[in-house]
Amino acid sequence: MSYVPPDKERAQQAQPGTNGKPTFDWQLTGTSLLDTVKLTLPPMVSLPVVFVPGIMGSNLADQDGEPVWLLNSTKGQPIGLAWRWASKGPGARQQVLHPQRTQVYSDGSVPKKMAGMVSRRETYKDRGWGEVGETSYHEFLLWLEDKMNGQGFNPAKWDDFFYTSVSAAPAPGARPPEPKLYPGIAMEMNGLPRMAEEGHVTAPVMSDDLLKRAKCRFPVYACGYNWLASNEVAGARLKARIETIIAENNSGAFKCQQVILVTHSMGGLVARFCSQLPGMQEKIAGIVHGVMPAVGAAVAYRRCKVGMRDEDFGAALVIGSTGQEVTAVFAQAPGALQLLPANGYRPRWLSVSDAQGKNLVNLPAGDPYEEIYLVKDRWWGLVREEWLSPTNGTPIDWNEFSKNVKRAKDFHSKISGHYHPHTFVYYGASGGPQASFETIKWSMRKGLQPEKGMRPTEQEISSYTHQMVREQGRNEIFVGGETKVQSTYGPGGGGVTSYETSFWEIQSAMQDGNGDGTVPASSGMAPRRDGGPNIQQQFRLQGFSHEPSFKDPTAQRVTHYAITKIAAMAKL
Repeated sequence: MSYVPPDKERAQQAQPGTNGKPTFDWQLTGTSLLDTVKLTLPPMVSLPVVFVPGIMGSNLADQDGEPVWLLNSTKGQPIGLAWRWASKGPGARQQVLHPQRTQVYSDGSVPKKMAGMVSRRETYKDRGWGEVGETSYHEFLLWLEDKMNGQGFNPAKWDDFFYTSVSAAPAPGARPPEPKLYPGIAMEMNGLPRMAEEGHVTAPVMSDDLLKRAKCRFPVYACGYNWLASNEVAGARLKARIETIIAENNSGAFKCQQVILVTHSMGGLVARFCSQLPGMQEKIAGIVHGVMPAVGAAVAYRRCKVGMRDEDFGAALVIGSTGQEVTAVFAQAPGALQLLPANGYRPRWLSVSDAQGKNLVNLPAGDPYEEIYLVKDRWWGLVREEWLSPTNGTPIDWNEFSKNVKRAKDFHSKISGHYHPHTFVYYGASGGPQASFETIKWSMRKGLQPEKGMRPTEQEISSYTHQMVREQGRNEIFVGGETKVQSTYGPGGGGVTSYETSFWEIQSAMQDGNGDGTVPASSGMAPRRDGGPNIQQQFRLQGFSHEPSFKDPTAQRVTHYAITKIAAMAKL
């Protein structure tokens, strides 16, 4: 008889079959394996967890089904995606990455590793994991599936939770009794911050919470969406997926009334909209928002102006190194525009200052859409009209762009202040490598004087149009002058260098606030301010960047905590 160590014990939990009965799917093994296979009947109540990714976190295909945005992993990185888009200019990006020319692609990679209740790879595909980025999310989804379903169903054995107690030791040679958890005990949770935010103590997990959670199974799903389209479209897709998931898990002996949503970044906006659709608040037990730009992010404006090269060179190859590359996609994508700062963002986050630091422009006073995004006749407006028609692209006109901005305004209005009654939040609040753009600050300095012309005043420049400055889509805008080309000679041979002359150079400052590198802390913490009693708990965390935040151990613990608390409030 072959020996199977305890950590390799062969076991499986029942899944709902097509007839609604507990079903085990087992492959025949060699006759040399004579150990017992443990088949476990899990709780008959399902409370599925549905993960909703952030912008660019869902795989997309063209209308023929061929992938155009595929986040499969090569040695831990989306190298294939970078290879596809690194050399593509604005026109090629605009042609392909349009909401009406793309759709969700569901055949992305799924894990080979089994976790929790999953015993075959097809289950991951059936649950939508192939719709979301492997590099960004699969590690977290595997952790979540194992944490919620792979620890057994006796909460007294869950290692993440404990309390101090004294009990009699078993008699010599006697087998220790099966541990049992009793109601009314305040539990400790390993690694959970005791203070959620300043002035807000983390409410303890009670043994009653764990006892109720133990009555459920928590199959982990994912729901991708077309992040180029409006988040209203994504919200409707999420609604349909939730209804399908509930139906799948509410059959025969298995019962399911609600799901729990876990969101990343813009996925939080999708979930907030979805939860307001008819009947959805009752079908969602609660929502966990991670690094959500609750009222937008100023960096979205900045990337349309100067690209992403000076933030992150590697990510810029995919997202866009220049303002032209970003704008070509952004301007035609309502979902992307819905990441711009909304009315609830801090006022006057955009400034233009002279060489002495005096503000010449300080906006918005009230309406960022009319005061900034749709301003056509100032160089600091969101979009230069010519960039809507790049070479070899599929142009859009200003009217279409304007409609997309107004859709963003309407969407922002619909979700403003609206949060599910059982909402939990975590956000990043670090400086240093994770500092974020709280504001956008344009500043002027004198350039290398051109040979001809008079230097205009800084006040005059603040009112210049796009046509009166030289914009290259990088973090320098020039007033007057030209690009000079100069031949050089030396011992190793000749060469050519170039330099710019100008009356003035205008630059955008780098990050100026705490955050996660993308979402500033002020936007991340807005739910507590705007959501009132619907925000059950909100955590201010540090030490992670935006995109991989769910890989951070503390963020994972907070998510685990939030799901446990939501499960205790769910309808079973």
